[in-house]
Amino acid sequence: MARVPFVEESQLGEPARTLVAGHPINLYRTLAHSEGGFASFADIGQWVRYKSTMDPREREMVILSVGVLEASEYEFSHHVKVGRDFGLSDADITGVIAEATNGSSELSERERLLIRAAREMTVDGALSNDCWEALTPHYSVEKLVEIVLIIAHYNCVTRVLKSLEIDVEPAYQGFLHEFPLPAK
Repeated sequence: MARVPFVEESQLGEPARTLVAGHPINLYRTLAHSEGGFASFADIGQWVRYKSTMDPREREMVILSVGVLEASEYEFSHHVKVGRDFGLSDADITGVIAEATNGSSELSERERLLIRAAREMTVDGALSNDCWEALTPHYSVEKLVEIVLIIAHYNCVTRVLKSLEIDVEPAYQGFLHEFPLPAK
């Protein structure tokens, strides 16, 4: 159960009302207690999804990896749906889970490198020189910076979710049955 009650739509000011109305998820309905913080938080999320130059499939693999590594049911379940919307197959999602937990998969070398980057930043706090060098032939400097920003942001998201104990909505629970997260 969430540590704070969800803000009801009738209690929202602008721009929180518009943000929640467009995507009435528990995370947004909780963050709306801090309208300025919520707006800034949402701006980063909107940039990641709609303005980043990263390939959407690869972006979702990175985000799912953070969800797996942090055992964040909320983050993971939401991004299974988003990932599918951007073309991830069930085999891709299963591959992300395997690679994030040091298993093996049929994912491409490039995809495995992205998951490695997510693992290093999530577990160790930073990319190793070796990982950075392995990524550089595949990505421009702009994309490398975006990869770091996306991984860092979703590590932030998982910490917010855990600290505020935000529950997964019933509409997303099925993804957790379909793709159970490994114990952390």
